[in-house]
Amino acid sequence: MERVKQEVEGHYESPIVDRIKAESGVLRVDKTTVYLAKQFGFCYGVERAIDLAYAARKVFPDSRIFLIGEIIHNPEVNRQLSEMGIVSLPWKSLTSEYDNLDENDVVIVPAFGAPTEFMDKIDQQGCVVVDTTCGDVMSVWKRVRKYAKEGVTSIIHGKSGHEETRATASRAMGADGKGSYLVLLTLEDVDFVCDYITGKNADRDAFLERFGNSSSDGFDPDLHLTQIGVANQTTMLKSETQEFQTRLGQAIEIRDGEGSENFQAFDTICGATQERQDALFGLLEEKMDMLLVVGGYNSSNTTHLVEIGGEHLPTFFIRNSTCLKSLEEIVHYDIHTRKETTAYTDILDPEAEIMVGVTAGASCPNNLIEDTIVKIFELRGVDKAAVLEP
Repeated sequence: MERVKQEVEGHYESPIVDRIKAESGVLRVDKTTVYLAKQFGFCYGVERAIDLAYAARKVFPDSRIFLIGEIIHNPEVNRQLSEMGIVSLPWKSLTSEYDNLDENDVVIVPAFGAPTEFMDKIDQQGCVVVDTTCGDVMSVWKRVRKYAKEGVTSIIHGKSGHEETRATASRAMGADGKGSYLVLLTLEDVDFVCDYITGKNADRDAFLERFGNSSSDGFDPDLHLTQIGVANQTTMLKSETQEFQTRLGQAIEIRDGEGSENFQAFDTICGATQERQDALFGLLEEKMDMLLVVGGYNSSNTTHLVEIGGEHLPTFFIRNSTCLKSLEEIVHYDIHTRKETTAYTDILDPEAEIMVGVTAGASCPNNLIEDTIVKIFELRGVDKAAVLEP
């Protein structure tokens, strides 16, 4: 395993990032200053998932190896695994490709986990399973299983189509499959549910129309909102999850009285997600002209970093350094339109003093962060050798 770890580090390590971390997160060359958040990039769960995927290729050199969806939400990492001959399987539904698996095949379960029906299928096919599910995700599963056992409906703060949320929702059904869940994404969703709970808006048809695709089969708001417990996709904004809990708890109190036991809530935001959010808030105390957030566009925890940054200064969500086309042109992902777009700016004016912040989500490797930092300096007329100089 140590050899595998060294190979992974060889792909993704960065001497420039290590240098900036050693210098309190600041690198100044001439008129350009780059601030790096104190916490960024790969978390333990992501590193473990990648290590296990690489180890699977080493341990089973002659076997067919499959991966349910993506190991993490980063195209560079997934490309590396594809080049190692690890084949991605569909993750939104079980297809005929799963029927073709057998006991000679290896199936990797990604860091997000996988729905119980997927786990049951690969077990039925007799496959060797390499489960890289993050421990923080499994902690949420433990919580929703407990809810189901107690007859409590899981209210899941998350994106209903996200791999992790789909996996969590399947566990919320309980061992007997009789549990229930409701996935809520926005505070507007929460307010709608709270109004139903308190009787302010008891339009059952409107409720079912709004949440029909993000709730368990046969969900009955008159029955399944009697007892509720909050859980969450581990990569959501902690402050938003806390607000979910507050509003839902207040609604239950209005309906059932203070101290009601019909509401439960526990903090299941992952530590790495919270550390990166807190580190960004710390970074934002610096005087900066712009913020670059590096990561996969489908990464939930990275998207929340963009949301935080965007409230304070010009913030650009980029896949990698190639998005920095020139001093004036930045290709970035707009989280509101959900499309990649191009912005034109004079922030990187080579004649001006500039200060740029850089951070990355938990699924972004250090080498991509390094490439971004180097590109910033190169566009400012500073070559890589000067950036590397101690």
